Amino acid sequence: MRRAWLPLVGIATIAGSLGAAFAWSAGLVGDRITTSTFLADTPKSFPAGYRRAHGKGICFDGVFRASGAAASISTSRVFSQAQTPAIGRFSIGTADPYAPDNSTRTVSMAMLIAADDGEQWRMKMNNEPLFPTHDAQGFLARIAAFAPDPATGQPDPAKVAAFYRVYPEARGVIEAKARAPWPSSFAGVHYYAIHAYLFVGPDGRRQPVRWWWRPHADFTGWSVEERAKANRDHLFRDIAERLTHGPLRWDLVLQLAEPGDPVDDPSQPWPATRRQIVGGTLEVTRVVDQAKGACRDVNFDPTLVPKGMALTNDPVLAARGGIYAHSYNARLREIGYGRATDAVGRKDGR
Repeated sequence: MRRAWLPLVGIATIAGSLGAAFAWSAGLVGDRITTSTFLADTPKSFPAGYRRAHGKGICFDGVFRASGAAASISTSRVFSQAQTPAIGRFSIGTADPYAPDNSTRTVSMAMLIAADDGEQWRMKMNNEPLFPTHDAQGFLARIAAFAPDPATGQPDPAKVAAFYRVYPEARGVIEAKARAPWPSSFAGVHYYAIHAYLFVGPDGRRQPVRWWWRPHADFTGWSVEERAKANRDHLFRDIAERLTHGPLRWDLVLQLAEPGDPVDDPSQPWPATRRQIVGGTLEVTRVVDQAKGACRDVNFDPTLVPKGMALTNDPVLAARGGIYAHSYNARLREIGYGRATDAVGRKDGR
């Protein structure tokens, strides 16, 4: 009898160990930070069907026209075929999909470019050129450090100082952002990928590259008084109105690293003297409400790159892939169960 129980005990021990390991790796037990931790503060009342970050946005359609100049450093078809369809999204940097446009100075562009060989290039950019910290955990540490103290309504100086001791690189990025002007239009903004990627050339050489989108339109910003009086949907109305007069364009600027430049740290800039190539031009032709546009169901995961490009070991980039997946899966589940009538444009609930 005793001998018969021994295999069962062994099986139960193995199954329990595997279950515990899966639970730990998924962040279901313990206090280890996982990619799901970054969405843990999402309130239960968050509107169903919307992205957990940058919830307020608008879809756009356009085309990317390659210059041919980048074909020598990447075999991706997007750099050699004459033009490639693009779908994307402009958004503001708050989670609330109903937030007023003058509530944040962060604006974003996301995009999917689909080449004729079936390969896709997905990207997500902000108007800030660098990430504040060298790792993803720094994002959570920054939120905690700068959270208003209930007693004063201001961040606790001791917590802020402790944060800067761990992440000294963040001071310059945060202070630069505080001084930056508030954009009053999506049209005249530079959008930065912030991460380095490896471009793989025809000879197999792997060239670290950073890129950003440089607007043809002039930058326009709000004064304090203008921002206070701005319509809550000003940015989205502005981009729609501008497109009634013709397409809007951005050049794709590729910056090539040299040996010694930090490739895996999105908080560190490269010297401005590094060689730059204009890989092509994006032409945005129209915008569509995100409840009806093609961008609604796209996960703009910046780790999804076409052949001819590869990822670096940037830990922030790797974390973004998991975070975006959690947000995307939550939205699809809410839409699939019919809970997201507003997000899919059916406000009658049917």
